[in-house]
Amino acid sequence: MVDGTFWSETELVEMGATKRDARSMGHLPISGPSGLAEKLAIYSAKRKILIHINNSNPILKKDSMERHTLERLGIEIAYDGMEVEV
Repeated sequence: MVDGTFWSETELVEMGATKRDARSMGHLPISGPSGLAEKLAIYSAKRKILIHINNSNPILKKDSMERHTLERLGIEIAYDGMEVEV
């Protein structure tokens, strides 16, 4: 389980919500060079689940290109009520 707060480095800046980018708030964005998706791709873990997703993140839209990108990479998106057995 990995923090998936923001899709892009400047997600909230582009919305006009803040002047701080994702990394300056302590979050590695999912997309882009050195982003979380790129980093997770090298691991052969049985499951890779993004948690702590900000409501501005387009991966929450079931038909978004961003969500489909993650699904193709085998990265799951956590949802309310999701149960994980360890």
